[in-house]
Amino acid sequence: MAQQAYMEETDNGGSGPERQSSRFRRLLDRLLTGWSGDPRIWRRGLVVAALAVLLALVMLVHSRIPNRIGNLGSLIETFLPWLGLFVPVLLVLGVVRKSATALIAVVLPAVVWLNLFGGLLTDKTGSGGDLTVATHNVNADNPDPSGTARDVAASGADVVALEELTAGAVPTYEKALAATYKYHSVQGTVGLWSKYPLTGVGPVDIKLGWTRAMRATVATPEGQLAVYVAHLPSVRVKMEAGFTARQRDKSADALGEAIADEPLQRIVLLGDLNGTMNDRALNAVTSQMRSTQGAAGSGFGFSWPASFPMARIDQILVKGVEPESSWTLPGTGSDHLPLAARVKVDTSS
Repeated sequence: MAQQAYMEETDNGGSGPERQSSRFRRLLDRLLTGWSGDPRIWRRGLVVAALAVLLALVMLVHSRIPNRIGNLGSLIETFLPWLGLFVPVLLVLGVVRKSATALIAVVLPAVVWLNLFGGLLTDKTGSGGDLTVATHNVNADNPDPSGTARDVAASGADVVALEELTAGAVPTYEKALAATYKYHSVQGTVGLWSKYPLTGVGPVDIKLGWTRAMRATVATPEGQLAVYVAHLPSVRVKMEAGFTARQRDKSADALGEAIADEPLQRIVLLGDLNGTMNDRALNAVTSQMRSTQGAAGSGFGFSWPASFPMARIDQILVKGVEPESSWTLPGTGSDHLPLAARVKVDTSS
């Protein structure tokens, strides 16, 4: 009898998303039925409805919001996923106001947000790949560089990029990573450690006047791979100037040009780009490369700040290789979380 009752309930309610949708419709029907005697249900909550429509428009046309005033567009794009938090708030306000108009309007931003970010909610990680790479902004003020180096090496990565290296800390990282990585190079404040030989190593000019980017060819067992390491300039949010990112944007354009001119077909970019994949200011880079998190990750993979990650400004981007999985590593002594990805260099099979 209990089994029969369970089967009837399953048959009537469906399963998974269908069941949740059916429950939402029944709840909405009960609410509207309870309010049906009140003719004001369509006139109340117009402000809430207007806010819902505005929220949907901001997410829908975020790339058209101008950057002329305080780089407002880039600022919104940096934290774009978090706008979805306003959807349940508006939903509750619509219920409190007993407004059918508001409840219907809230559907708009919900649909837009799911269209933009719904794919990140599914697990796309795979078990394949032939090379593991990792990147970490170790923080110039890191109190435990040795521990940070050991933590990153313990990830099992074949190739590791470190950013924000200070001259005083470089020997510590070199010593801690020497047993795991036979080959390495430090260029300015960025470095690359590898289990495989490095050739063609050199700085990349990103128009700063000092070195915060580099390039090397890694001779993996599956073939040569061009690896770029970059730490783009920081951005700031100031009351008088807004989102100040002009130098970051200029450096991103220079990095994009270098990658576009890369003679090798298989490329990986590791680093702290101080921007998200949604930020149109990084188009010179992101338009020609894929995010491993978006293609083969699970969730948003936020990396900064480590204490409460709100944005993925650290990136592992690929071109000509296939991302298989992507994940964040446990926190270290840095204010950023390390990132790792498993990629397939040999895509011929």
